[in-house]
Amino acid sequence: MNNDEILSQIEKLIHLDVDAYHAYEQAIKNIDEAIIREKLVLFQAEHRRHVDVLSEKMRVLGGTPPEFHKDFKGFFISGFTSLRSMTGTKGALEAMETNERLTTSSYEKAIKQDFPADIAGIIRIHLSDEQRHLSFVREAISRASSGDRNR
Repeated sequence: MNNDEILSQIEKLIHLDVDAYHAYEQAIKNIDEAIIREKLVLFQAEHRRHVDVLSEKMRVLGGTPPEFHKDFKGFFISGFTSLRSMTGTKGALEAMETNERLTTSSYEKAIKQDFPADIAGIIRIHLSDEQRHLSFVREAISRASSGDRNR
């Protein structure tokens, strides 16, 4: 993988994490349970950290990271999350599950590419974060669904 290909792939991951950050912003507004909201705030911060780490790596490689704002896909993802979140905690969590499946899948694809060891290490850490996010969101949905059946 040459430097331009590496920069292009890193840029895609940055856009992905920026979109995830903004999706969390939409979901957090509609989470009623404090514990779940606090966890989502933490996950949102981790997406921001991913952007910062990857952006620094781009600079080191001579690239210019994208600005921290939503692109077209990001507007779609945030809109979807906002609409789903209007139904409350469960809807917000279901929207975030969709978003986290996307980010996890993208990092799983990235880890299979031929990145230099330092970048592969960063991607592995970020993938682990994404897997943890997805696991938590799925568990929270399961608990919310159990609560719905018990009413």
